[in-house]
Amino acid sequence: MELDELKFTLKRLYKGYVKEHFNRILLSLFLSIIVAASTAATAWLLDPAVKKIFIDKDRTLAWLIPLVIIFSFSTKGLSLYFARINIIKVGARIGGKLQKQLTNNILTSDIKTLDGRHSGKYIANILYDTSQVTQLVSVGVLNLMKDSFTVVTLVTLMFYQNWKLALFAMLMMPLAAIVSKSLGKRIGKATGEAGEIAGRLTTFMSEIFKASRMIRVYQKEKVENHNADNVITEMLNKNIKIGSIMIRATPIMEVLTGCMIAGFIYYAGVLIDAGELEVNNFFSFLAAMMLVYQPVRSLATINMLAYQGTAAAKRIFSVIDYPVQIKNDESLPEILIKKGEIEFKDVSFKYDEANKIQAIKKINIKIEGVGMTAFVGHSGAGKSTIMNLLPRFYDPQEGSIFFDSQNIKKVTLNSIRKNISLVSQDVVLFDDTIRNNILYANTNASEKELKDACKSAAAEEFIESLPKGYETLIGENGIRLSGGQKQRISIARAILKNAPIILLDEATSSLDSDSEEIVQNAITNLTKNKTSIVIAHRLSTIHNAKNIFVLKNGEIMDSGNHEYLIKNCEEYKSLYQKQLK
Repeated sequence: MELDELKFTLKRLYKGYVKEHFNRILLSLFLSIIVAASTAATAWLLDPAVKKIFIDKDRTLAWLIPLVIIFSFSTKGLSLYFARINIIKVGARIGGKLQKQLTNNILTSDIKTLDGRHSGKYIANILYDTSQVTQLVSVGVLNLMKDSFTVVTLVTLMFYQNWKLALFAMLMMPLAAIVSKSLGKRIGKATGEAGEIAGRLTTFMSEIFKASRMIRVYQKEKVENHNADNVITEMLNKNIKIGSIMIRATPIMEVLTGCMIAGFIYYAGVLIDAGELEVNNFFSFLAAMMLVYQPVRSLATINMLAYQGTAAAKRIFSVIDYPVQIKNDESLPEILIKKGEIEFKDVSFKYDEANKIQAIKKINIKIEGVGMTAFVGHSGAGKSTIMNLLPRFYDPQEGSIFFDSQNIKKVTLNSIRKNISLVSQDVVLFDDTIRNNILYANTNASEKELKDACKSAAAEEFIESLPKGYETLIGENGIRLSGGQKQRISIARAILKNAPIILLDEATSSLDSDSEEIVQNAITNLTKNKTSIVIAHRLSTIHNAKNIFVLKNGEIMDSGNHEYLIKNCEEYKSLYQKQLK
C-alpha cells in the first residue's frame, strides 16, 4: 500500500468512525498523560532516593520516597488500565459499526453482485478484516498516545538531568524510525495477502460443510483433506511471516539498546570523572533512558500496525463502496396491483454484459392476471432468467417489464417485492423453529392465520405429529425434515404472505410421486385467485395452465394451452414425449 493510500484510508477511518468517539479518546489521552508523568516521576525519584537515602543517609526520606514510588506506580497502573478499557470499547464499537455496514451491504446489494463473489470472502471481511481494524484502533491509538507522551516526558527529564547524555541517547530514535518504515511496507503487503487467503479459507470451509454428504458418498475425504491442508498451511505460513515481520524490529532494537547503554555507561564515566555528573544523577538518567526505550520500541511497531489495519480497512471499504444498481427509491410511487397482469416488451438480458450471449432475446409476452402461466423449455432456455427479472433480482439491459401497465423500474422496489411470493425447488429455511420459519413471511400473523396457512399447505398434520410441534428446531436449512416437508413449510410461508403474484420455480422437481401429489395440492391452494408464474420441470403438473410459453435459446417458440401446443408445437411435443418414456 502506497503512502497516499495509507493516509487516505486513515483519514476516512478517522472521519467516518473514530471521530464520533472523540470524547472517549480525549479521556484516554488525558490518562495517557498521567501514565507518562508517572513513568517520568519514577525515574526522577531515583535521583533524590540515591542522594538522600544512600549518600546523605536521611532517615525521614528513607520511608517517604518509597511511599511516593508506590503511589507513582499505582497511579500509572490504574491510569493505564482505564485508558485501555476505554480505548478497547472504542475499537470494538468501530469494528461493530463496520460489521453492521458490511451486513447491510450484503442485505441490500444486487443479486448480481452477490453472485459474483463467494460468501466466504464476505465472511472473511466481517470476521478477519474488522478484527484488524479493531486492533489498529484499540492497540495502535492507545500506544501512539501513551508511548508518545512517555517518550516526551522521559526525554525532557533526560535533558534536565544532563543535555550531553540526552543528545547521546537520542541517536537511537531516527534509527528506530528507519526500521519502522521499512518493516511497515512489508507488513502491509503481507497482511493484504493474508486477507485474501482468509477469504479463500472461509470459502473452502463453508463449501465442505454444504457438501458434507457428497464428499462422503464420492469418498473424497482424502482429497478435501489435502485441499484443506494446502489452504490452512498457506494461511499458517502467511501468519508466521506477519508475526516474524512484526518481531523483526525486536532484535534490531535490542542490539541498538545494548550499544547505546554500553556507550552511555562509558560516556557517563567520563562525565563523572570530569565532575559534570553526579552518581545520583547517573542512576536517575539511566532509569529514564531504560524506561524510554520500551515506548520507542512500541512506537516502532505502530507503523506496521497502521499498514496492517489500513490494508484491512481498504478491503472493507471496497465492499461498502461497491455501488448498488438495484435499490429502493422512496421518491417513486408504490405499485398498485389489481388484476396482476404482467407484460414483457422487447426484453433482452445477459448475465455477463461483456459477453455477447444473451439469456433471453427480445421477449414480448403478456401474462393474464389470476391464473397459472407456465414456462417450459430445455435447461438454459431462459426460464429462470424471466423469473429472476420479475422481482428485479436483475434488470434487463433492453426493454421494459410492466405489472398492471406500471413499469416496474418506475415504482418502489419494496412495493414490487411486497406483492410477490416465491417458492423454489431450492427451499431456504433458517436454523430456527418451524413457527418462526413460517412467520418469516408475516411476523404479525395470528395463531389462527398461521395454522390456516399450514392446513392449506398440507403441513399441519406432519407438524403436529412432531414432539415439539411448531416449536421444533429444524436444523441448518431444514436438515431434519424431508424434501416434501421442507417444501410444504415453504408453501405455508408463501400462503401467509398472501401476495397477489406467485412465482413457482420447479417447486416439485426433486420430490417423489407421493410428496409431489401432496405438494401439488398445496400449490393449488396457494395459487387460488392469484397470478401464478410456473417454471415446470414435469409437464404433467401444468396441464391446467391458462397459457404455456415454450422457450428455446432465450426466445419464445410458441404459446398456448396444453392441447394446442401438443398439436402445433414440435418443441413442446418433444419435451412432453420424452417425459412419457
